[in-house]
Amino acid sequence: MADIVQQPATGSQNLQQAVQARAKAKRRVRLFLLLPALGIIGIFGLAPLSIALIYSFLEPGTYGGVEWSFSTDAYVQFLFERDIFDDTLGFNSAYLQIFGRSFGLAILTMCGTLMLGFPVAYFIAARPPEQRNAWLFAITLPFWTNLLIRTYSMLLIVRDEGFINLALMKLGVIGAPMQMLYTDGAVLAGLVYSYLPFMILPIYASLEKFDFALLEAGHDLYASRIQVFRHIIIPISRPGIVAGCALVLIPALGAYITPELLGGGKKLMIGNLIAMQFGSGRNWPFGSAAALILMAVVLIALLLSLRAGAEKENRHG
Repeated sequence: MADIVQQPATGSQNLQQAVQARAKAKRRVRLFLLLPALGIIGIFGLAPLSIALIYSFLEPGTYGGVEWSFSTDAYVQFLFERDIFDDTLGFNSAYLQIFGRSFGLAILTMCGTLMLGFPVAYFIAARPPEQRNAWLFAITLPFWTNLLIRTYSMLLIVRDEGFINLALMKLGVIGAPMQMLYTDGAVLAGLVYSYLPFMILPIYASLEKFDFALLEAGHDLYASRIQVFRHIIIPISRPGIVAGCALVLIPALGAYITPELLGGGKKLMIGNLIAMQFGSGRNWPFGSAAALILMAVVLIALLLSLRAGAEKENRHG
């Protein structure tokens, strides 16, 4: 009788061991399949980030590079300036102003591309399927040209002898050329022009399969155009809007070529500041620290926005 009771117990244990062994084998296979992706992330993502993190806590070399002695001066320099006579620290807002200008221009770029890109994406989505590819081709065509060439073309348009000033002078609107080049407005226009397709394409992807019969249903229920837009079109296109805003905001924060050409070195953004530290400034630790500070601020902002979006979705079921 004891043998009969022991046999089922032993069989159950063997079954559990077999299940555990199979689960371990599956985990090993998954890990093996993930190794190439993890290797790429480690080599091209974590390794450069680790180098920047290490460099930010070192001292700058005399002619560039770093000296291998621990220091937090790169982070202190971001907010404070050391007096050369009594070695005291005083608050310095110069770098905060550059960060503030960069965030302001990036947010305005995001809003500008959204205002221009949403109608374009909706227009393309409303075309017959056989016409959409042609419109998408027209949107992506500028990407076939290098960003430097496209930005330089914008410089030729907004300069004193450019197309806009010449047209306004020919029409008698102005008597002398307006100063548009080397201003925040010129930088903003260049950023909007550069990143507009990044807003159009995600929104179009959300609206591509939109059933326009829903619009007729909304009007049949006596909804106004604004109500239809708010309660039907916006919710359906929200994933594309969120993706487009992220795709525009983050690259615009680190833009280098556009503020360099259209700002003329007078309207620095974070990308120009970082490049300057690795170039003429010869302060690699501060350049690394500025890049990490930017990354941390962007990461915190994205996490907060994702958390707010998740809480809003939970409230609405």
